[in-house]
Amino acid sequence: MPRILGESLSDHRELVQRRVFDAFAELMGEGSFDAVTMAAIAERAGIGRTSIYHHFHDKEAVLVAFATHETDAYTTDLRSALDADAEPADQLRTYVRHHLAAGEKFHMGLGPSLYGVLSPAARLEIREHVVAVEDVLRAILERGRADGTFRYDDADATLSLVHACLSPRHLPSAAIESFVLRAVGVEA
Repeated sequence: MPRILGESLSDHRELVQRRVFDAFAELMGEGSFDAVTMAAIAERAGIGRTSIYHHFHDKEAVLVAFATHETDAYTTDLRSALDADAEPADQLRTYVRHHLAAGEKFHMGLGPSLYGVLSPAARLEIREHVVAVEDVLRAILERGRADGTFRYDDADATLSLVHACLSPRHLPSAAIESFVLRAVGVEA
């Protein structure tokens, strides 16, 4: 009989999931998604090779569940940080800072290069996580445009361009923040 971790079956599932996610993140940090195997995840997580399949049917399921968990944590933290700011310009600053600070952890190799190896269903699920983050920025931009703080022509293009500006990790955060704010009409 397998050993149950924690006080209850629910605790067990949560602990196993946490271990699997930690193992998956470590393995992704060491290599590519193609190189990650269910056996490697199970070994790194300290669970049996067959036990992992009671929780996830394949590594794509691990990826989608991991992305869901990380996106939920990210957006919860982001919304909490945004609650402290009343003005759209301040919220955009917070969004940029938060995104840049959390970017390395949140975007650890789960970008466009990964999409080519995923099934259409998994790509769609991953896209939903991107949309959840985009929705936060869209609300900030729309609120700022409505009250005259921001000036831009196309909301979708602006959203995409702001996110493109947040990708370069080699530039100073202050320069990126200043550029993004000026791009929507806010002077530093």
